[in-house]
Amino acid sequence: MGAVDVRQDQAGAHPTGRGSTTIVPGVAAPDVAAADVAVPEIDVLEPEEALLLLRADPEMFAAHTGRPLLAVRAHGPLAVEVGELARWLPCVLVGVAPDLADLPPGIESAGYDVLLTGEATPPAPWVGPLRPGDGFTAALGAIAAMTRAVPGACVAFTQLVRYSAGIDVRDAVIAESFTYSTLQGGPEFAAWLAGHRAARERREAGAATAPVRAEPIGQPTEPAVLVERDGDELWVVLNRPRVHNAVSRDLRDGLATAFALAGADPTVAEVRLRGAGRSFCSGGDLTEFGSLPDPARAHAVRTTRSIPLSLLRCARRVTAYMHGTCVGAGVEVPAFARRVIADPATTLRLPELAMGLVPGAGGTSSVVRRVGRERAAFLSLTGWPLDAATAANWGLVDEVRPVRGDARPPV
Repeated sequence: MGAVDVRQDQAGAHPTGRGSTTIVPGVAAPDVAAADVAVPEIDVLEPEEALLLLRADPEMFAAHTGRPLLAVRAHGPLAVEVGELARWLPCVLVGVAPDLADLPPGIESAGYDVLLTGEATPPAPWVGPLRPGDGFTAALGAIAAMTRAVPGACVAFTQLVRYSAGIDVRDAVIAESFTYSTLQGGPEFAAWLAGHRAARERREAGAATAPVRAEPIGQPTEPAVLVERDGDELWVVLNRPRVHNAVSRDLRDGLATAFALAGADPTVAEVRLRGAGRSFCSGGDLTEFGSLPDPARAHAVRTTRSIPLSLLRCARRVTAYMHGTCVGAGVEVPAFARRVIADPATTLRLPELAMGLVPGAGGTSSVVRRVGRERAAFLSLTGWPLDAATAANWGLVDEVRPVRGDARPPV
């Protein structure tokens, strides 16, 4: 297929000539802008060429060599052989097929981390364009940008989901925590954290000169999680609406306690999980990132006061109601539930890789089991938002209907 020239252009995606496309990479996360990421030319290799390179030097494609991404045209039996060989290597492996008319048998199970096509609404595990007018080059450019910016996190993520997809769901949660903690001690997260803290200090310095507004009466003393018994139903409500229900220590502990309570009480027939305010959950509370003394302690805490491990005790009785902007844990936690209902305007996003981390609230276990390893990898490796309709088509959401944050949804 040859080289695909992927350059940043804030105007959007449009052709610039034969064999090249200009795109917006779309790797934005908190304090990480797509415009900050330099995207190199991407070679989409023919399978024969990929095999020659891999046999000559199996370590050519790896995070530490500066070539963390291997993109291969998914045609012919040799493409299957590439997948079976490269699936064990420390790189992100992407298969590309402009259309699905003549695929080799076994390509979908060969071991590719992501399978991209130009066809709209393709069957799983393929991912097609999410926006009208996009081809596979837009997604490939976003993946290239992410692997260029945080190669260690990207490779660790793909290695993790290759493994965790085939083991017990609880073991997968533990494996995710090990990986997350390892990356917490690495340079990519350290760089993101330093930038985030500097940006926060600038915001706080600016706020110091602005008029101070009084806090709403009673807000600081309200619990982060409300637990309400209604007959044989237990309603669990994320209750930090002013910060879009960001997951703080208090909210984490409140959810873990509520799910443990439901798991231990057989008289609770249904657990209904929702969020107060404009969003179900905006992910981890960034003000608490990096606050534990070391990665080993972080792993110990994460697996002791674990939201996903507690939820799994009662998951078959849980219905989650999503609305607004759902980020990180706001996607990963509901995915464990037996049933997920989302408002039509809901957006879902997994931004952790751009921070030098992997999903840390069970997403490499829960999302993988709902949409498959390849589509879960696509969400993390691009950082792109997913709308409710596409989430329902993929199986990440079971039903789309109105959900509000100021009242219980109808059951």
